[in-house]
Amino acid sequence: MKNKEIKILLASPRGFCAGVDRAIEIVKKSINKYGAPVYVRHEIVHNKHVVESLKKIGAIFVEELEEIEDKTRPVIFSAHGVPKSVPQEAKLKNLSFVDATCPLVSKVHRESEQLHKKGFEILLIGHKNHPEVIGTMGQLPPGSIKLIETKKDAEALEINKFKKPLAYITQTTLSVDDTAEIIDYLKKKFPNIKGPIKEDICYATTNRQAAVKKIASRCDIFFVVGSRNSSNSVRLVEVAKKAGCKNSQLMHSEKEIPFEEISNSNTIGISSGASAPEKLVQTLLDNIKKERKVSIEEVVVAEEKVVFKLPKELN
Repeated sequence: MKNKEIKILLASPRGFCAGVDRAIEIVKKSINKYGAPVYVRHEIVHNKHVVESLKKIGAIFVEELEEIEDKTRPVIFSAHGVPKSVPQEAKLKNLSFVDATCPLVSKVHRESEQLHKKGFEILLIGHKNHPEVIGTMGQLPPGSIKLIETKKDAEALEINKFKKPLAYITQTTLSVDDTAEIIDYLKKKFPNIKGPIKEDICYATTNRQAAVKKIASRCDIFFVVGSRNSSNSVRLVEVAKKAGCKNSQLMHSEKEIPFEEISNSNTIGISSGASAPEKLVQTLLDNIKKERKVSIEEVVVAEEKVVFKLPKELN
């Protein structure tokens, strides 16, 4: 079967987004400025390879601030954002901290605060227990934001329950189509519901899903390079399936390349989540090339030129 040429369609954009680039750079610059070690609360981005590479240069990852042994060292908050209680706790412990929250997540935080001040009841469309959702809900007092995970959750809302005007915000890494379905339903049920001026799902999530949609129906098998706890990577697998490639798989660090399935394919699609380094895609391609004859076509749906500034304390 090695003689059969297999077509590989590479989705573009894929891989790192501006928020991930910025977060990784914040860890590296902090180590350069303050020396090692620096602590990082939660995985800086959801990718094992990124975390391991930063550990090697002096980052220590913790889940909670109480795990920090050396209180003289700075701590970095992850790209997903944190509840307000976390920087408050850091100040009480006299910890110096650098906030690597993605600016597009911070935008959602500011929206929630403004809506709350204006007296709105707030619905957050997102995934329970995802760090970004925990961080967004933690911007306001408990009970101020109601989480909506599915259309069923939206259907269960009782119109008479809401005494104040209603608004919605969303997690930045959701499925564009699934979220649109929930929002359409909410608008029909609550005609006066207020949404964000500019949608909360970020440009990188939107572009990566659009690129996958464009090629998935042409593929016999689709690989998304990314970690199992990466929301946007898992969404890309779902998008590929919905767009017509039923055999869509998440290629995480423990997963072996399914060469037999590849041999039975004529066309393979490949993309990667916003927290997956491009070298992981190249390693996958190299491994396939060693075993099979391939031709590669890159399919580009958007050019990304977004760059986010670093926090001023690191400039």
